[in-house]
Amino acid sequence: MADLQIPASPDVLIEAVDQNISAARTSAIDFSFNELADMYKSGELSIEPDFQRVFRWTEGARSRFIESLLLELPIPPIFMIETANREYELIDGLQRISSFLHYRGEMPGKDPLVLSECDIVTELNGCSYSDLPRALQVKLKRSYVRAEILRKESDPRLRYYMFKRLNTGGERLSAQEVRNATIRLLSNKFNQFIIGLSREPDFWYCIQSISQGAKDRKFDQELVLRFFAFKNAVAGYRHDVADFLTGYMEAVSDPASHQQFNYETEEENFRKTFRIIRRIGEFLDYGPKVLGTVSTSGVPRRQFSVFHFEGIALGLQRIIERLNEEDEQQLDKIAEVVRTGKGDRKFLNATGGGKNDRISLATRIGYFAERFEEALSEDL
Repeated sequence: MADLQIPASPDVLIEAVDQNISAARTSAIDFSFNELADMYKSGELSIEPDFQRVFRWTEGARSRFIESLLLELPIPPIFMIETANREYELIDGLQRISSFLHYRGEMPGKDPLVLSECDIVTELNGCSYSDLPRALQVKLKRSYVRAEILRKESDPRLRYYMFKRLNTGGERLSAQEVRNATIRLLSNKFNQFIIGLSREPDFWYCIQSISQGAKDRKFDQELVLRFFAFKNAVAGYRHDVADFLTGYMEAVSDPASHQQFNYETEEENFRKTFRIIRRIGEFLDYGPKVLGTVSTSGVPRRQFSVFHFEGIALGLQRIIERLNEEDEQQLDKIAEVVRTGKGDRKFLNATGGGKNDRISLATRIGYFAERFEEALSEDL
């Protein structure tokens, strides 16, 4: 049973809330979409996807948004952060602003939007911006949206939690996209470290069979984070992987945290781990399918498995410092452990749906860790 936390006294609670209110400097401004477009073109407003996902609304959804503006239907506010030089970064509202820019023909690399699937004023379908009567063009440009702005004087930690809460209420962003965007409000060093390692050739070779959709949602970067989080802080894992990974990334990134992370040592370990896994794939003739599942006859499938990733990559940590990459006899024995392990029911019972619990995680990592150690000890 979890320990119960005793509530603070009323005076302490009121003071704590008041202190955090004073740390957040906010304002609300109504902008016309024409003003926002001008700010974007002049560089005063950044809508780059550091904070936002890629442009994912369908043409129909974009068209219906334009229709909503023309019909003066209410739209939700957008959220911005004021930067040190008093410019703005958009942290929520990309789809709305991008739809307007797209219709105006001001999205680089995109042809102007032609309206389709408008279901209230169907006469708008087929109309580009230039097809609209002058009165409707002016009406559209003067349409406004409320912008909630977190001022530059605000506590950076509150800026961080503001974005995190805006983007965890639905399925708009993947967990890793939210982490990438929000963590920079604490510190961007660890985030950039992860992004850099996700492009490391041996790592990418070993995980290249992940789907395109997974790549788009930054699953490759999440795998790097997963490697470090489980390697260094698995004792704190309970059952929710997303929350655990976010918590670890926050702890490493927060300048006020006591979580230690030796970038040089950890990078060297990561690179060595995936050089070895790539060599294992070559020894077994699995190639880039080395972290995938196999058929009942042992034939590798082009189906990446996060469970195999965890078992093999984290299991290797038991022997990584003692493993000689130039010793082909050692590597051959390690490769044989992987080959047999992929079909061993003791390992497979800790994989599959519903196996993200801490016991199953410890079982699949422990399975390979013990057998790698046994294989290596035969050489000693």
